[in-house]
Amino acid sequence: MNLSYSTDIVIFGGGIAGLWLLKRLRLEGYQAILLESNQLGSGQTLASQGIIHGGLKYALSGSLTKAANTIADMPTRWRQCLAGEDPIDLREVNVLSEHYYMWSATSFRSKLKTFHGSKSLQGRVEAVSKEQLPAFFANAAADGSLYRLPDFVIDSGSLIRELVRGQEDYLFHIDRQNINFKRDDEQITGVLIGTREGSVQIDCKRCVLSAGEGNEALLSQCGMTSIGMQRRPLHMVYVKQKNLPAIYAHCIGDDFSLTPILTVTSHRDENEATVWYLGGELAESGVKKSADEQIKAAKAQLQIYFPWVDLSAAEWDSFLINRAEAQMTDKQRPDDSVFNEENNTIVVFPTKFTLAPSLADKLVSHLEAKAVPKSDQSSAGTLRDLLPPPPLGNAHWENKFTD
Repeated sequence: MNLSYSTDIVIFGGGIAGLWLLKRLRLEGYQAILLESNQLGSGQTLASQGIIHGGLKYALSGSLTKAANTIADMPTRWRQCLAGEDPIDLREVNVLSEHYYMWSATSFRSKLKTFHGSKSLQGRVEAVSKEQLPAFFANAAADGSLYRLPDFVIDSGSLIRELVRGQEDYLFHIDRQNINFKRDDEQITGVLIGTREGSVQIDCKRCVLSAGEGNEALLSQCGMTSIGMQRRPLHMVYVKQKNLPAIYAHCIGDDFSLTPILTVTSHRDENEATVWYLGGELAESGVKKSADEQIKAAKAQLQIYFPWVDLSAAEWDSFLINRAEAQMTDKQRPDDSVFNEENNTIVVFPTKFTLAPSLADKLVSHLEAKAVPKSDQSSAGTLRDLLPPPPLGNAHWENKFTD
């Protein structure tokens, strides 16, 4: 059985980029569907720390970098979405912390670095007085300096659920091994999907590749050569314990690295245990360490920065995750989200979780500039008879431990 359907845009990948694009494109009047071969959000999105940040950590050298300038307005944009003041209405998304902090050690160099970072963002950062310290830091058994940033933290799982809500009819689960691209000369004009019942042909005006690390295989399969992909590996650690206090902070070390030594966010698992999720330089420098070695390094850092916290009953684990980025000639991290079109195929890399709204803006402007037409209706809705919906993913710490 061979069936044909049509839509304006087919999106590959159900992480934050793909789901945001699907919702935005449909709000703009395009007929669009999304194809996911795994669980929604199961890659980089649910492995992120959920920090909506404004670039301070890229300004720790004392000057605003291009990356800091690019991302500086993102917290304001996200707050508009969370307040229902943007077409992407995120009022039901759970905000874990309204503020994010930067905690410096007592050494002169780390304090100086934090000071330079705050000055470079010209009033976006506040030094927190001892009288205004949050409870966790007020009870600290160690001296240090605390800065409040314009950043905040959201729950990535609730974000995925909210982006899916209302879009269920346009989300489809596929087997990545059973897809091919339909071509007219060199132009991609559709997608061919194999199912148990036969093949399905989906004609479209554009394909959008937003599958994170999965973009590499898709780029090869569709023959796109004008852009490549690079990986930035991370070795993340999480620690779970009942009644841990919530922490949302970058911890600044004694060297002049532009990456915080430790970045901590706090979450709740399904059993209401607190999860400290650890990134920053710890995650970047630990990619060649074993799980035991990485956890040992995490314990040492937490002892340095939060020695007053008793973690004797905690459970620990770690995992490796790759950030997928557009390939740069110098192998450095891109300063902004990236997209590129070739032969009716558009590949997108948000680069940072925070930049998803900006990426959607760019893509909509690009489609308008290319005068990509909008269909009055799509036949893709009937695909549900052949393709099931993709399941929702979970955070890595869910179901890992039992009490």
